[in-house]
Amino acid sequence: MLEALQGIPSSTIFMFSLAAAISLLTSLVNRLLTNPQKSKETRKEVAEWNSELRKAQKAGDKKTVEKLMKKQKQIMQLQSKMMWQSMKVTFIFFIPLLLIWQFLGGIFGGREIAYFPGVGSVLPLPIFSISLIWWYMLCSLFFGTIFSHVFEDRKSTRLNSSHRR
Repeated sequence: MLEALQGIPSSTIFMFSLAAAISLLTSLVNRLLTNPQKSKETRKEVAEWNSELRKAQKAGDKKTVEKLMKKQKQIMQLQSKMMWQSMKVTFIFFIPLLLIWQFLGGIFGGREIAYFPGVGSVLPLPIFSISLIWWYMLCSLFFGTIFSHVFEDRKSTRLNSSHRR
């Protein structure tokens, strides 16, 4: 069975499917472990604070800078919470993904996984000289983008679009 996966197009389709499955799983876990609406609100609050601080510093408004700096501890705590939320999924998947990559490296080794039109199976970049790496990363980026849009908070999207009207 594994021999059948080692040649193109089987290896191409297998890696494409694996990247889709892993991206779907990480997106689902991310959606279950985080509150997208709260994260969006927190990012907005931090961005507004940073913007106000930059404006006040640029204008030389020491009173406003002082006032904003009093809120810095709270903003840093919000940023820390946001970072922890995004790291949860990384911690959950790190070891399993290392094991999967170890297994895949043993199966596919230096074999060609896919051909990139106009370039071939090997991209002329140091880390991407291995077909397994660049093809998985390309597929993973593709599916990660799709699933992040699919699982974004639809309620907030509908609310935001109704406010624009």
